[in-house]
Amino acid sequence: MKVPMRPQEVDDYEHLRAELVRAVSRICPSWLASRADDLVQVALLRVLEVRRKSEANTQISTSYLRKTAYSALIDEIRRCRRLKEVSLEAEDGGLHPEAETGSSQPDPEEVSAGHETGRAIRECLAQMVRPRRLAVALHLQGHSVPEIGNLMSWAPKKADNLVYRGMADLRECLELKGVRP
Repeated sequence: MKVPMRPQEVDDYEHLRAELVRAVSRICPSWLASRADDLVQVALLRVLEVRRKSEANTQISTSYLRKTAYSALIDEIRRCRRLKEVSLEAEDGGLHPEAETGSSQPDPEEVSAGHETGRAIRECLAQMVRPRRLAVALHLQGHSVPEIGNLMSWAPKKADNLVYRGMADLRECLELKGVRP
């Protein structure tokens, strides 16, 4: 059951959102401008969670809001780099030259080597015990260790150990197969 917000809460929410929009617009690089609203939402959720945990009548400073927006931006940049996302659209609204001409076709040898590496990774993962295999598979998909712990309902230290030891097992297995990164 939803509880309606009181007028004071609505004003607080609108004020928080407006401050976060200003903070994100100041620090957001142009190549992430399309995700500015998402960054505001992430930062707002973080702020509201802190307020919920520390009693709603706690005042939140503007500098805290800026730091939260900055933290959300850094997390998004790290996520983009980890996933190596590339937009098909250029900043001017047109397509990137590689997308128009198809000149970014991979070399057939690279494709073949990629398939062999993928096969070797799958074989090595199949040899691991189930918890390590799950932890490494999630890690290779780009999940952070805390995310893996939350997804699998593991303690943070357990998730960290499983990823660390699983990745060590994977590297050792790949070396035995003659596969190098």
